[in-house]
Amino acid sequence: MWGFDQFSAAMNPRLDQLHPYPFQKLRELFAGVTPNPELAPINLSIGEPKHPTPQFIKDALVAGMGGLANYPITQGSEALRGAMAAWAERRYGVKLDPATEVLPVNGSREALFAFAQASVDSSRHGRRVIISPNPFYQIYEGAALLAGARPFFLNTLPENDFKMDWSKVPEDLWEQVNLIYVCSPGNPTGKVMSLDDWKALFDLSDQHGFVIAADECYSEIYFEEGKPPLGALTASQQLGRGFKNLIVFNSLSKRSNVPGMRSGMVAGDAVLMKSFLLYRTYHGSAMSPMVQIASTAAWNDEAHVIENRRLYAEKFAAVMPLLKDVLQFEAPDAAFYLWAKVPGGDDAAFARGLYETQHVTVLPGSYLARDAANINPGKGFVRIALVDSLEACIDAAKRIASFVAEAA
Repeated sequence: MWGFDQFSAAMNPRLDQLHPYPFQKLRELFAGVTPNPELAPINLSIGEPKHPTPQFIKDALVAGMGGLANYPITQGSEALRGAMAAWAERRYGVKLDPATEVLPVNGSREALFAFAQASVDSSRHGRRVIISPNPFYQIYEGAALLAGARPFFLNTLPENDFKMDWSKVPEDLWEQVNLIYVCSPGNPTGKVMSLDDWKALFDLSDQHGFVIAADECYSEIYFEEGKPPLGALTASQQLGRGFKNLIVFNSLSKRSNVPGMRSGMVAGDAVLMKSFLLYRTYHGSAMSPMVQIASTAAWNDEAHVIENRRLYAEKFAAVMPLLKDVLQFEAPDAAFYLWAKVPGGDDAAFARGLYETQHVTVLPGSYLARDAANINPGKGFVRIALVDSLEACIDAAKRIASFVAEAA
């Protein structure tokens, strides 16, 4: 008779390829450090919105609680898909078919990961390369590895205005590429892709047949009303190519200050969306009915988003003058990050020292990147997320300036 000790549980060996998440590495960096107890903590390391959730969204969530008695539909309600399509028309100037070109998702993070699992052909002769910007959102890498694909990191560097340089992709690699993640506005650099940038990428996709996953979760955080950053859907339409091999991911988390609601949308190529819906039906990732109702209300309203942008613009206007003489950075095109070069070039030591002496937390840039082409493009930078209150961000900026001055 077999005993239980003769068997061992087997888990997916690809899990062993995953890197520690940046915030786990940050906790390890701070291990044993006692920050200055006389200063209140200010955490600017994580891109978690801290502006209040609009009351009308809370009210809609509560009003939808009756939906807890029903299984949700993976495709989402007609009302929600209609609201998403209507928002996309107002924002991007495109007409999406709510029945075939829009899907609700449980936040863009979940969908960015799941899409790779649904799209990569990991068979012996399949396309098995996923290209990602570097630095990057670590979900791109994890999604590639767990889909059985090989990540290829394309450095975004100051000398190239932090844009992806497609000439750095080896020519013999293109036919192996299944998927390319792009992030515009970018995390962590805040850079926005131009129409020329999109044209270059679309031309490569049309030539080589790979899919573009456009992460646009920061698209609504910009600094001049009436001048939103160019999105992939708009660019595709302006270039007259339709949505072939294009999938766009967006979220209410940053736009509407509801990160805990886990609500986003995916839109684009109807053929790809049909397959992705099939995958999601088996994956069991349908959005809660009450979240669908609250999400519908959020997508239908712009007044709260305008106010949200005003608050971020106010913080950048106040903080950048305080830091311009102590850190090297450019104002972002959009998003709520400052991507700043630190004195001395040791981003981890900078973050550790700042935490210890000033009780301010920022994220080392090297934690957001991988060594590629013999460099880590995040090394020497820190990401500063201006997500706290205006007063806290100003206080943090003054403490950073003090820290740099004392270390000089």
